[in-house]
Amino acid sequence: MTQDQETQQVNGTSPDAVPVAGEDPDMSRILRRETHSSRAGAASIAAVLVIVLCVYALLEAGVRAIGQPPWLINPSTAAERIIALPDGISPLLLGASGAVIAMVGLFFLLHAVLPGRRARHLLRDPRTAVVVDDEVLASALARRARTAANVTPEQVMVVVSRQLVVVNVRPTSGSRVSEEAVLTAVQAELEEMSPVPMPAVRVNLATSGVIGA
Repeated sequence: MTQDQETQQVNGTSPDAVPVAGEDPDMSRILRRETHSSRAGAASIAAVLVIVLCVYALLEAGVRAIGQPPWLINPSTAAERIIALPDGISPLLLGASGAVIAMVGLFFLLHAVLPGRRARHLLRDPRTAVVVDDEVLASALARRARTAANVTPEQVMVVVSRQLVVVNVRPTSGSRVSEEAVLTAVQAELEEMSPVPMPAVRVNLATSGVIGA
């Protein structure tokens, strides 16, 4: 029995109950910041736009209240023109303005709705939180796959996403590559690393081989 296990039994906890990366409540906020993109930029832009529009509307209303000419356009005139749309404006300009507004709205909508996950995974560790880029996982899995397939690095390409690992292998002409062996090797490597969430593995063998590799 190790010292850590003895300490856990003294404290009344089981060794199997040790929190892993991403499951310790004290680390949740840090891990979410590392695995999700920040919404601060989009929120700041939206806030600045709203503030600028409100300040401009307030200034125009104040100028009109004291009987001075408007800075840019009279609020009542602007409202009348908006109500009269599409009269008084060319279809090309109207379409371009609508497209710009739609793109801006879509930008903020996607930032609000989508989870904004970064290309990263958590690794299970009982003592600390480990965050690794998907490119690092792909590199490690590619080394394991090319060893199992007995091919060169240029003949293996691995793509890692949140829920799936795709291993593309181009075998050497005249040599047979076992898809099952590559799949087993990659799955074993994943089990050793224990990423969270654990992605599924799919192996694709190219129909055409590489000559002279």
